[in-house]
Amino acid sequence: MSTDLPDLSALPPSSPDAAYWEAAAERFDDEPDHGMRDPAVRAAWDGRLRSWLPAGRARILDLGCGTGSLALLAAEQGHRVTGVDRSPAMVARARAKCAGRDAGFLVGDAAEPPVGEGRFDVVLVRHVLWALPDPAAVLRHWAGLLAPGGRLVLVEGRWGEADPVGIPADELAVLVGPLAERTRLERLSGESALWGKEVRDERYALIAYAP
Repeated sequence: MSTDLPDLSALPPSSPDAAYWEAAAERFDDEPDHGMRDPAVRAAWDGRLRSWLPAGRARILDLGCGTGSLALLAAEQGHRVTGVDRSPAMVARARAKCAGRDAGFLVGDAAEPPVGEGRFDVVLVRHVLWALPDPAAVLRHWAGLLAPGGRLVLVEGRWGEADPVGIPADELAVLVGPLAERTRLERLSGESALWGKEVRDERYALIAYAP
């Protein structure tokens, strides 16, 4: 973990404001799982993402996209990616990182992204839902952005020991259940290659398949 950017367990149990993320943009990629500069970390995320996304070319909406590392992997896998982040500095870095790829980026709120409904095959969200004030309402909105047969790919966790923040997997499964035809849960805590280190807190991916 870098010494400049605090880990998620150090954050208060409320969403950091836009100014926090704007200031963090310069150092954001210093985290192993953000910048994916280590080839082993990058390969681990590439493999996981490939297993979560459709096999054929798909329209991916990456919400809270940060500097675009997941968007870049998805675009390299042949998908069309739209990324949304509330920080203009993050979006600028994502655009630079994905230059020449089939990827576009918008400044906007992940909870209410500036995109049309029913347009995407996948809504991909990593480490965002936990910080939003009404996760159930947000999930309903995100489900409405999916085309028929689309899927939500939600990478979340619960970080910290004394005062943990995040959403436990079982709790998220209950929230997503009414929106999905079926779900798949993958535990990620033991996959140290994804994080560039050993972790002991709860980390997981929940894939929810719409009817």
